[in-house]
Amino acid sequence: MKRLEPEIIDYYNQEVVTMIADKYGYSFMDDLREFIFSQMHAMLEAEEHGLSAYGAGAILEMWEAEKITGRHAW
Repeated sequence: MKRLEPEIIDYYNQEVVTMIADKYGYSFMDDLREFIFSQMHAMLEAEEHGLSAYGAGAILEMWEAEKITGRHAW
């Protein structure tokens, strides 16, 4: 499995976690932990899945779907 460049992963971490914190009002560190340990994040890191073609808002929606259903949304 080839991973995305660290700069791209950092971009998504910053953007998506900021959106989560703004929307749900939890601390940035708690939200970062939730996002990094999600299946969505694991799929995002794997370059072959192509999820970096989506914007941070779409990644947030997929993460929310995973949290609600317990399954990935793709």
